[in-house]
Amino acid sequence: MTHSPATQQYMEKQAGDLRPGDFVFPPGDGPAEEIAAVKVENDDYGVAALLHVTMVDGGTVRIAVGSSVPVGDGAPDGSDAPESSAADESTAGVSDVPDSSTSAEGDAEAHAGPAVVVPPRPETPPTYTGPTAEELALIPEPDGTPEAVVRAAAVNHKGKNGVQVLADRLAKGINTKSGSCLRDLSDLAFDLCIVLRDPDHALAVADLLNVLPFDGNLDRWASIERALALSSFICREAGQGERAAVYEKLLRAPESQEEDPFKARINARVRQRSLNEPNLYDKEIFRAIDNGNHEAEREWRFLRLEALMFLRAHGGSKTIGEEELARRIGNELDSVRA
Repeated sequence: MTHSPATQQYMEKQAGDLRPGDFVFPPGDGPAEEIAAVKVENDDYGVAALLHVTMVDGGTVRIAVGSSVPVGDGAPDGSDAPESSAADESTAGVSDVPDSSTSAEGDAEAHAGPAVVVPPRPETPPTYTGPTAEELALIPEPDGTPEAVVRAAAVNHKGKNGVQVLADRLAKGINTKSGSCLRDLSDLAFDLCIVLRDPDHALAVADLLNVLPFDGNLDRWASIERALALSSFICREAGQGERAAVYEKLLRAPESQEEDPFKARINARVRQRSLNEPNLYDKEIFRAIDNGNHEAEREWRFLRLEALMFLRAHGGSKTIGEEELARRIGNELDSVRA
């Protein structure tokens, strides 16, 4: 006998709590069916978008990600609920018939829209632990005002137009609330380290950014993130592993901001996928090589170098280990400095 969702006992279950083995009401008037597997289809940005839910009986339902779903109490074959009418009771021997008003309300709710299931919980991400006060003490205080730090970094590189332009602009006043100002600081640190081979002054400039907290603004954070990855690289190369580890912990600050456990796990999955499949600008670099455009090739390689440094600050990924990252970073440094 078929049981409609209106006559079965069900409740709304939170999206991320659904797992294979749960009983869910699919669209239509059928009984709750047991989920055998859930396959997640991501959109082009790596975010879960469409689910292919396979039931134990072999049926498959395509479902959009987004809301909760009515689920049964776990009893198979529709035995989790009473029958819907007195006639059914007389033939099936089931009692405790719901009244007509309850049934009507349930029918209206059941037919309000298709059931929507969200993917099972991904793996729990590691808990982010920020640096301690003792670890933060490894980052020295700036020698004077931020503007003085910038002037001191540029004084030994007169005649280098790129650095001088950035330094002159920043020396007029550094506003850490300005995204463009933060970008100028990170660009200056990169130029000092990568182009002019002055890691000490590069680190001093980067530290003006490194101590800024993550405030949820991803555009501003991008400049801070670049500085932290560069600082980790400089310290690793100089044998300052403990200080590098502090920068790497600060780099993970956004990973602790999401308070919703399910969203945090989804974010962790997307983040891990971006680490496993990083954009290293291969097509752009090969296109520039084919066209004989050495300046464009150098710019793309510079972006690849930044991406590799970011990966190394994260300890590598499942596809590129730290030793391979170190080798690739060395190759890109030789290329952009040539």
